[in-house]
Amino acid sequence: MRKTYTLLLIVVAALFLSGCGVYSFTGASIPPEAKTVSVRYFPNNANLVYPMLSNEMTNTLRDYFMNQTSLSEVENDGDLAIEGEITGYATAPTAITGDHTAALNRLTITVNVRFFNRFDESKNFEQTFTQFEDYSSSQDLNAVQETLCSSIVAKLCEDIFNKAVVNW
Repeated sequence: MRKTYTLLLIVVAALFLSGCGVYSFTGASIPPEAKTVSVRYFPNNANLVYPMLSNEMTNTLRDYFMNQTSLSEVENDGDLAIEGEITGYATAPTAITGDHTAALNRLTITVNVRFFNRFDESKNFEQTFTQFEDYSSSQDLNAVQETLCSSIVAKLCEDIFNKAVVNW
């Protein structure tokens, strides 16, 4: 009885995890024939340019795919390919106090992304992703910019990864 129950549990688990493509515990569903990913450099085409942002966006997205999948990175023409550009980088007041001064400012970063899946073109997309972080108006943007950008880029990369390979 116990052996039958264990065998049934294993079969159900195998069926659950087999689905379409390769499943990973990160939730990624990647076609089994896909072996490589390429992430091209994200140029900064925003009106306001933070010089470190292009490298940080590109490298963080590459790292995200390397750490969350078993795909190998190639420079160009990966089985899964990502390219895009930074299109927005702006700061604006977001919380106004009673005396009409900003209590909080918001840094917003926008990227336009194109994703190509060589094995399933129905998964291809072009989409704009936007994320932000708020910071106290008593802080100078230059003093908190690096930390804010790292946090925003991490959220953007998670959004891009989820759109590209997580089929929830």
